[in-house]
Amino acid sequence: MKILVVDDHVLIREALRGVLKELAADATILEAADSRQATQMIADNPDLDLVLLDLVLPDRSGFELLADLREEYPAVSVVVLSATRDREEIKKAFDLGVVGYIPKSAGREVMLNALELIFSGSIYVPPEILDRPQAPPAPLASSQPPSAAGLGLTERQMEVLSLMMQGMSNKAICRALDLAEPTVKNHVTAILRALKATNRTEAVIAAGALRLAPQRDSK
Repeated sequence: MKILVVDDHVLIREALRGVLKELAADATILEAADSRQATQMIADNPDLDLVLLDLVLPDRSGFELLADLREEYPAVSVVVLSATRDREEIKKAFDLGVVGYIPKSAGREVMLNALELIFSGSIYVPPEILDRPQAPPAPLASSQPPSAAGLGLTERQMEVLSLMMQGMSNKAICRALDLAEPTVKNHVTAILRALKATNRTEAVIAAGALRLAPQRDSK
């Protein structure tokens, strides 16, 4: 596994390196202090698996870099580590396809659990975005994730949901599953209805709350 940590604070990068090594001792961990270094690192390492991204960088907005990553490197998973716990910023990050949002104020144990969940193929949604009445349902009490039938979705729609959770656009899903775009749109509509979501971001958040793990090798 190869991971890039993007943060302008040396101490933060060192702390994250320690956490990552605790979870994946054989991981190769790269570091970048700003968006320019990050962009070069990503271009030089096509086998990169994960980017841990701070939203406040000295030379550019983390959101701008995130948008570029989703466009140019859609296969690379991105996790945001941010000092802000603002609900709208969290939703914006998920809208741009991140697989997790971890507040920097979270304790070490929370960070370990969040990254472990992400490494297992699921997404991490911070509790603050789930605590309001309009938020998606809380995680199921059962340790088993809901089945396609349990959600009222077909197996194909579950495949589409898995790719949505990886931050893929409709066009990217079309290519991955060899489907026409109207067909994908119909599947997305069915997914939103099943998860009681009004948009893709809410659907991804709901899927994360239900511990639905994306199938990263979907064809």
